[in-house]
Amino acid sequence: MISARWLAKRKPQWQRLEQLVEHAGRRGVSVLAHHELQDLGLLYRQTASDLATVREDITSRPLASYLNQLLARAHNLIYMGRRPRWNRIAHFYLDTYPRIFRETFSLVVLAALIFVAGGIAGAVVTLRDTGFAHQILGPQMIETIEKREMWTHSILSVKPAAASGIMTNNLAVGFVMFAAGITAGVGTIWMLITNGLLMGVLAVTTARAGMAMQLWEFVAPHGVLELPAIFIAAAAGMEIARGLLFPGLLSRKDSLKRAGNRGAQLLLGTIPLLVVAGVIEAFISPVNIAAPLKFLFAAVMFTALIACLSGAFRKESTREARELQ
Repeated sequence: MISARWLAKRKPQWQRLEQLVEHAGRRGVSVLAHHELQDLGLLYRQTASDLATVREDITSRPLASYLNQLLARAHNLIYMGRRPRWNRIAHFYLDTYPRIFRETFSLVVLAALIFVAGGIAGAVVTLRDTGFAHQILGPQMIETIEKREMWTHSILSVKPAAASGIMTNNLAVGFVMFAAGITAGVGTIWMLITNGLLMGVLAVTTARAGMAMQLWEFVAPHGVLELPAIFIAAAAGMEIARGLLFPGLLSRKDSLKRAGNRGAQLLLGTIPLLVVAGVIEAFISPVNIAAPLKFLFAAVMFTALIACLSGAFRKESTREARELQ
């Protein structure tokens, strides 16, 4: 049987736990001070032990019911008392992601330079050998370009389906570039070169047909998001390669694990970019509107992207950042 002395000793602890739970309320553990969080964890474990003792006494069922409810409330506070998910997502994209981007910016620049090098190589070869464009672009696209027609007209007739297909393709390219980092970066670099090569061939071929403006007014609205996203995804793959090849003081396994986590976060930030770029490519890029308006739209989107990646929209305090990490 539970003694009165034992109850007198335990009741203040239960009351203290109840006070902490009431104080936190719906706002969660973020409103509790550091010492209160320590008390919450300790009192939760002690009360759980007390409940086990109380349950052994069949005459203390009301007390067991009270402790069980108190523990359930404390459990919900501890394990489900974090911020709403949308807040954590906002924190990641507005604070954590810009920081990771800045820390890996050199890899993003390297990826862009490799892409540009591939584009220059494709342009030079196409200028010297007209047959090269046929091999890269295929006879159907070459025929369309020779007729001075854009191959994007089919997008206009099936915009929703086109947007879905474009987004799926872009996301697949991004994920493959990331995963290819495990090949010590060889696969990632190869994909950058081949994509750049294709862009260079296409640029020269359309320019010869007098369609340069048509190409760039189509590419600009979505390209200002899509290309940076591809470079970032490639940088995520290169981060894996760096962790694999240059572990430093860490073991190769730990270095790869750390780089993989960092690269995955870097890749995660490209998903909204590629989704938005897919929508723009289906609904805005192929539409027959004035080229200056498209370039203006592209400039606005690129400015917004730079602002996001630089952390200009960060609103949360340092304390909030620490609590979410």
